[in-house]
Amino acid sequence: MSADTANTSAARPRLSIDEYVSGVTSGDRAKLAQAITLIESRKPEHQDQAQALLLELAPLAGKSIRVGISGVPGAGKSTFIDTLGTNLTGDRHKVAVLAVDPTSARTGGSILGDKTRMANLATNPNAFIRPSPTSGTLGGVTRTTRETILVCEAAGFDIVLVETVGVGQSEVAVSEMVDFFMVLLIAGAGDELQGIKKGVLEIADMIALNKADGDNETKAKVSAAEYQHALRIITPKDKDWTPPVITISALENRGLDDLWSRITQRHGQLTDGGGLATMRQQQQVRWMWAMVEDRLTEKLKSHPDIKAMVPGLESAVTDGSMTPALAVDKMLKAFGV
Repeated sequence: MSADTANTSAARPRLSIDEYVSGVTSGDRAKLAQAITLIESRKPEHQDQAQALLLELAPLAGKSIRVGISGVPGAGKSTFIDTLGTNLTGDRHKVAVLAVDPTSARTGGSILGDKTRMANLATNPNAFIRPSPTSGTLGGVTRTTRETILVCEAAGFDIVLVETVGVGQSEVAVSEMVDFFMVLLIAGAGDELQGIKKGVLEIADMIALNKADGDNETKAKVSAAEYQHALRIITPKDKDWTPPVITISALENRGLDDLWSRITQRHGQLTDGGGLATMRQQQQVRWMWAMVEDRLTEKLKSHPDIKAMVPGLESAVTDGSMTPALAVDKMLKAFGV
């Protein structure tokens, strides 16, 4: 990039709310990306404008099917999303993929490789892939993923797929922002239950055994039976829905039509019974409280008196001369709580 180009880019004026709205709603990909970047910014002046933008876009949002996708490493999430998304766009849907990227704890850099991992969708005019760095947020879910969903819906995307890194509490976080949460697993990985936590099974709306092809097809069917048995001894999160366990092959594009029909079946069931509206309202309230925690933590850490205290408190906790609880009390007292 030349110096002139860099200067021009740096000097590019921020768009007005009306310009963002017209750009997003008209399908301008560049404006859509800029709107999401604005929402992701932590600068106070950007956050104020982002909230104003979201208020304008809110009436246009909410009309998509929101699907969360998690899975163990090596389960083939990228191939699965690429194939499923291509199938859906072939059926005249518009698909947005929000792929949460792991962020380097050492450098803070994010690994933005989603457009190479999902080669077909990356060039598909009816698909939009947005890699979002986690920036160290809980469970690997970017703090603004929920708001990005709303922007994509306002842009006309009727299916939003949220991919998680599949570790820690990311599954719970994503399940709180989607209509349907599925877990992608594989057979023949040693331990058939692959260390999957009971809590993940409790929030799953479906389990899909991927890579059920070739010599692995029989193993996948055996694993599916084991997972189905495990689900029988867990109280379902909704008495009206028993999470199915199915086998698929994203590589060979087998079983994905059945998978999607089950998702739309559940979505229709929720919509017709009024459950979808209630669930999304409850998610909004939980989102509010999550943001309270996020904002308070941010303000606490940036408070000048507390920043000055932290090294000494950490040292005291490390050498045992102070308990963590006492250190917290000192910080909160300095914060005025």
